[in-house]
Parts: sequence; C-alpha cells; structure tokens
Amino acid sequence: MPELPEVETVRRVIEPQIRGLSIQNVVVSRPEVVAYPDADTFAKALKNQVVKGVRRRGKFLTILLQSGDRVAMHLRMTGCLLFTPPEYEMEKHTHIILQMNNGWELRFADTRRFGRFWYLRAEEADTVTGIQNLGKEPFDADFSAGYLADRLGKRKKSIKECLLDQKAIAGIGNIYSDEILFASGIAPSRLANSLTEEEWEVLANEIPKQLEYFIEKNSLTAEEYLAGKGKDYRNTPYLRVYGRAGKPCQKCGETLQKSAIGGRGSVYCPGCQR
Repeated sequence: MPELPEVETVRRVIEPQIRGLSIQNVVVSRPEVVAYPDADTFAKALKNQVVKGVRRRGKFLTILLQSGDRVAMHLRMTGCLLFTPPEYEMEKHTHIILQMNNGWELRFADTRRFGRFWYLRAEEADTVTGIQNLGKEPFDADFSAGYLADRLGKRKKSIKECLLDQKAIAGIGNIYSDEILFASGIAPSRLANSLTEEEWEVLANEIPKQLEYFIEKNSLTAEEYLAGKGKDYRNTPYLRVYGRAGKPCQKCGETLQKSAIGGRGSVYCPGCQR
C-alpha cells in the first residue's frame, strides 16, 4: 500500500497539472469505487467544477474545488492516478476518468478495486471518509515527543504496532515504520510503555526526518511519473532494512532479521536495535 511518501509524491506530480482546469465530463466504469454518495451523483456533481488544488492528509488525497466542494480518495493497495493525453494507452482496470477542458484526462486505475472516492459538498461535514479520525501529521508544528508519549506511552503493544495506528500518527505504514525504528535504534518488538523519555525524543525527531528523506528520494518529474505509469516511484534502492532480511546491516554488518509483529512482517537489525 502506498504510504505517506508515495501519496505525497502523487500529490506533487498531479496537483500542478490539474490546478485551474475544469472538469468537462466524468466516466465511472466501476460504480463501487465511488463510496459516497453514489456513482451517478458523483459524476453529475463533478461536471464543470474547477480544480483549486490537491491536499494530502495521511494516506488520503483530496481534490479541492473552487466551489468549496471536494473529492477525497484513498489509493489503498493498488490504486494509481495518471494525468494523460486522451490518446495515451488506457491502463487495465481504469475505473474513473475525469476529462478536463485542456483535453487531458485524470484517470484512476486499480487492479484490486480497493481504492475509494468520496464527494463532499462545501457545507457538508465529513463523516464518511475516515479522514476525520486521523491522528497528527508527522510534519505538524506540534508533533512532539510529548504528543507521542501521551498517545502511545502507556500502551502494552509493540512500538511497531503503535506507529501503524493511523488514529495516533497519520501516514506511516509497514515500510516506513521499519525504517523509522531502524534510524531510531529501537527494536520493533519493544513495548511502547517501555520507551524512555529520550527514546520518545529520538522518535519524534526521526519520524518526520525519515519521511521527508524518502519524499525527497521519490522526487520525479511529471514526464517520469507518466513514463512509469504512476508506479515506478518507490524508494526500494534507499531502504536500509525493509525487504532486506538476511542481508548485512549497512551500519554494523550483522544479519538483518525478520519477525511477525501484530500480524505484520518487520525487519530489524539485532545489533543496532536493542
């Protein structure tokens, strides 16, 4: 599943291309992809709307419209957004197409069809997307060691599981929780209530630092993004632990280990993370 760095990459690529354009027509070939209100209402409400911008919150993207209405979306496991000329080869499993006034199309493709869209009117409170339940953004000014300790410090769960809790911290998934904990020198199996004040300080520093690092490594042009069909923007060459079980640690040389924590695979260094 795309995590905060990947979703932010999509936002940075797509927003400059669609900002200021108006939506001339909407094609929905898989009605179930529209979670709210319904596919017909979704398509009619979007027609002739002008795009003001695109915002990210956690792993969600929201297209902001000049009317004040907005379209929230979650890419889930395999969702992909592409902004293409009309003659560009259509990806398999393309479920939604927004045809813009410059002739280009914003297309949403999703092999497993888990991705979802929600349309909300300007005056409508969001009670449907789940965005309203998210915790702090790692880049919020008041994201701090105190916040982490208050939200997570009494939990008798592993710190790995706690970092995946979207109601505490928005945007971190399995990949970057491993990378953050490695950079912090904290074993993923450590119970959150065992962390010291100093360790919370380290985590509060490394969470935004690591995410910003991987956002920067993801950076690519609109042309590069389209050439990779919206999928070739992952940080695999820069990951230091995730997906590297059995290989030597880049810091100390010990063999990286993999274990199951809370039903999720976690890779760590037994030498660096104690």
